[in-house]
Amino acid sequence: MAREVDTVNFPLDVGGTVLAASAVSMGNPHCVLFVPDAQQAPVAQLGSKIETLPFFPNRTNVEFAQVLDKERIRMRVWERGVGITLACGTGACATAVAAMRRGLTDRKVELVLDGGSLHIEWREADDHVLMTGPTAMPFRGRLELDKL
Repeated sequence: MAREVDTVNFPLDVGGTVLAASAVSMGNPHCVLFVPDAQQAPVAQLGSKIETLPFFPNRTNVEFAQVLDKERIRMRVWERGVGITLACGTGACATAVAAMRRGLTDRKVELVLDGGSLHIEWREADDHVLMTGPTAMPFRGRLELDKL
């Protein structure tokens, strides 16, 4: 980030609109926005703007999260350099940590993403964040290098 802020809750100016944001690093940068309705969140409109704000010199992933209750969060994601995706493991972990740091959820939560659900636990004993959930092969391809 371009300047020091309280990463739990800081104001983020997006073209004159100020949003309350959280920042979390999971080895890659995440900007988490808690919204009243994740399904209606302007992911396509705001994701690209937030990703490329000068405040994030290396760009950032952007999560739009709705806390459903102490154990469930609905999340949609804009991944830096990609756009809207069905799921993001580090984004789910970052969102869970941001919610836990704000006192919005317990230390074990289910993240409901467009691509399915993930279970996140932020262990107090060793400060590790664990993610469990299903896997799937979304695409298989073949690249013939001699034809490039």
